[in-house]
Amino acid sequence: MTDYSSIIAATVSYVKQELADAEGGHDWWHIYRVWQQAKHIAATETVDLLVVELGALLHDIADSKFHHGDENIGPAKAVAFLQTQVVPEVVITHVENIIRHISFKGGNQEKSFYSPELGVVQDADRLDAMGAIGIARAFNYGGFKNRLLHDPAVQPNMQMTKEEYKNSTAPTITHFYEKLLLLKDRMNTPTGKELAIERHTFMEQFLDRFYKEWEGEI
Repeated sequence: MTDYSSIIAATVSYVKQELADAEGGHDWWHIYRVWQQAKHIAATETVDLLVVELGALLHDIADSKFHHGDENIGPAKAVAFLQTQVVPEVVITHVENIIRHISFKGGNQEKSFYSPELGVVQDADRLDAMGAIGIARAFNYGGFKNRLLHDPAVQPNMQMTKEEYKNSTAPTITHFYEKLLLLKDRMNTPTGKELAIERHTFMEQFLDRFYKEWEGEI
């Protein structure tokens, strides 16, 4: 069995450097959590662990949200980095495909690529958008974009196109309905589905209290 620990270590160092000034919900610590969660899920699946780890570590190396919507920068940077390492070309291509297809993007697109490794990394990434961490990340990003916390007059758009999703300026609470609360039923793996239940319930409890406090009931 080939020891890829030096490649993983080099990738960790590269990602930490690249994301040193990133927005708090998409920084190294987001990557770290997704990486750890992906390894946990991968232990229950039949997958190529090198692909899973590299996919998790590089999945947000240049998130399009922070690069004027350009979805090619992230995959290109990942490929360029991996080509400096002793990584098989088939692994590089697989990781590139994971990065290109991991994003939610409104959730209404047909899948043009899927692999068990993508399923694992995508579940890990989606879990980090749920529960206590997911709530914290949502409001951190909303503040970063100067969005309202909530506006009762703004209704969720459940049929958004990819472009509408990317360009949305809706309040953070609306984002719960347009993405976060949908994730539980879109997990890929049995482990991911199981882990999503508690985080989903926590978000529902949070929203219940949020609305009560919004109306001054608590």
